[in-house]
Amino acid sequence: MNSEIICQITEEEWEFKQKDVELNNLETQLAQAELELATFRGELDSFQARYICAIGSRYFELDEIEAEIAEIEAQQNPDDQAAQKKAQQAKAQAKESKKAAGNQRDLKKTPSRFKPTESLKKLYRQIAKRIHPDLALNDQERVRYQKLMAKANQAYQTGDEIGLQSILRQCKKVGDNEKGEIEINKLARIIRKITQIQERLSAVKREKAEIRNSSLYQLKTKVEKAEGSGIDLLAEMARVLDHQIQMAIAKLEQMRLKGNGNIVS
Repeated sequence: MNSEIICQITEEEWEFKQKDVELNNLETQLAQAELELATFRGELDSFQARYICAIGSRYFELDEIEAEIAEIEAQQNPDDQAAQKKAQQAKAQAKESKKAAGNQRDLKKTPSRFKPTESLKKLYRQIAKRIHPDLALNDQERVRYQKLMAKANQAYQTGDEIGLQSILRQCKKVGDNEKGEIEINKLARIIRKITQIQERLSAVKREKAEIRNSSLYQLKTKVEKAEGSGIDLLAEMARVLDHQIQMAIAKLEQMRLKGNGNIVS
């Protein structure tokens, strides 16, 4: 009888140890996956800022001029529904371009590329492993982890190593508070965490696939490929837009000289 109990306890402990090792490995995988996703996003955000600075502001300028031209043409042809519709669409496009360009159009320097250091990556990885929201034991803990991870993501993308160090210290305090907690069924808790991590790993994979399929990422890939051949694709696109802007300005000035430039806002 006693030997059966000992055998049963040994089997449970063995399963617990196996699952604990599996959980630890998955936590490491998840931390790395989150790091890669955060880096992925940081690089794309950095490229978007460069694109907006080089191209977005020019599109905004061109769309503004074309909206003004369309408005003049609509005034010249008040009964032409197509001209009226074109003017409305051009105005909406200019508004959208302005929103997309944002404050970047006023920047004098091109935004820097996102290049996280190894120490920055290490800090982020440690934080993701300690306080990933999917590892929370309850809703209250999940909310706390989410807030800390949001701060960590912001610090990582801005290269704030001191900020990440501060967050990591908070993570350690969180861990210390949890050491005294008593689990009624530790094995069930570990199995639940394993399932949660596996689900999150799948979600991260999907998120990365969605980013890769986005038009912005595909443009980023083209630009980087061109850079490998010594071609500045963004600069070439900017030159084309500059030419289009000059042509549009010339057309607008010609229309104004003819006395048709009184625009009703």
